Amino acid sequence: MIFGFHAVTARLRHDASSIEEIYVDATRHDRRMSDLLKAAEAAKVRIIHADDARLDGMVGTRRHQGVVAKAGELSLARNLDELLDAIEGPPLLLILDGVTDPHNLGACLRVADGAGAHAVIAPKDRAVGLNATAAKVASGAADTVPYITVTNLARAMRELKERDIWLTGTADDAEKSLYEADFRGPAAIVMGSEGEGMRRLTRENCDLLISIPMHGSVESLNVSVASGVCLFEARRQRIQAG
Repeated sequence: MIFGFHAVTARLRHDASSIEEIYVDATRHDRRMSDLLKAAEAAKVRIIHADDARLDGMVGTRRHQGVVAKAGELSLARNLDELLDAIEGPPLLLILDGVTDPHNLGACLRVADGAGAHAVIAPKDRAVGLNATAAKVASGAADTVPYITVTNLARAMRELKERDIWLTGTADDAEKSLYEADFRGPAAIVMGSEGEGMRRLTRENCDLLISIPMHGSVESLNVSVASGVCLFEARRQRIQAG
């Protein structure tokens, strides 16, 4: 199930054939709902009217905005080899070590999509996984950015190194700044969990540690904000390099 106007509209635009049916709040007659219904009808997707209680039960939350879609999986890359073999040019990856909040994961996928990252990689354990809440927050990015889960993150990082991908980890105590890092070549940016940061093995497998310079009173940024800052700096460098 995917829910919310952004997520459902993005799936309709990206691959309407993957949607089996859309359940909508029968009492909503605003322009936003009207536009979604027109898009669904144009794509010949079945519309089912439902009440709030049914929609709440389908997704386990009241934050569905009156729109829930039953959809199949998209054919995104499902493992590292499949992903890396398909990338043209230098890869740009985001690695998340133990992000457990679905809102943070969704926001990370959204900024990864915006910055043109090729994938988000995370461990299967100690991580939230791509659930309906994360997909909603991602606002369609869950349909465009592969979310690759690995059994052993340290091993996966070593495999990336074997493909000459430079691993840059983020840590508050790092001596070098984000603006001293070079992201023009094959690169993966590594973010730690919301509270504890990177685990020891994750940190040890990084080629370089950097920090984001902070000039105000707060000491650190939310993981999704930090991901956006780093990914867009990488994109800026790549644009400047041509």
